[in-house]
Amino acid sequence: MSGGEIAALIAAGAFLLLVLLLAVPILKLGRTLDETTLAVRKTHEGATPLLSGAVDTVRHVNANLERVDGITTNAESMSQNAAALTSVVASTVGSPLVKVASFTYGVRKAASKRSGR
Repeated sequence: MSGGEIAALIAAGAFLLLVLLLAVPILKLGRTLDETTLAVRKTHEGATPLLSGAVDTVRHVNANLERVDGITTNAESMSQNAAALTSVVASTVGSPLVKVASFTYGVRKAASKRSGR
């Protein structure tokens, strides 16, 4: 055997050793990728019911918001009606009350002047 053949055998042995050493991490990486694929598949299968449940929840919330919108519209209308009624009562009752108060004040003044004489 010549020196070149021995060097070729050593190089082939080193390459075989390198392949064997790299085979273990590559096999582990393959198993890790298989597990990752399985986990992604399970997550995808589990996400569908969650998303459909979320869609149902959003529908119920929207229905309740529409009801609340109707309630607030009615409450706004009632407060406007109460303000209008207060204004009508104040103008209807307020003016005569001022006149009665003025009249009674005048009567008291006149009575106090007469009794003071």
